[in-house]
Amino acid sequence: MAEPITTAVSDRICRHMNKDHGDAVLFYATAYGNQPEATSATMTAIDPEGMTLEVTVGGEETSLRVPFDHRLEGAEDAHHTLVAMLKAAKTDPPA
Repeated sequence: MAEPITTAVSDRICRHMNKDHGDAVLFYATAYGNQPEATSATMTAIDPEGMTLEVTVGGEETSLRVPFDHRLEGAEDAHHTLVAMLKAAKTDPPA
């Protein structure tokens, strides 16, 4: 059975992404969050429907929601989806 995305799992994923993959988090904001001018981004939550980011655009911080293209099955699906989003956007950027 897949590990559900609980608050604790969300916190763990966010800590990992912000610590080890900050460039990817910013990329999600610019490529999928329609914020090409964002200068920084922090992942604050992830759930089966999407991720919530705190982004800085023009010196102002704002919350940004980035939906997923499917409902996540659990933590492993979150990992695969985040990786796939990076690969897809780098080869075929969203409009």
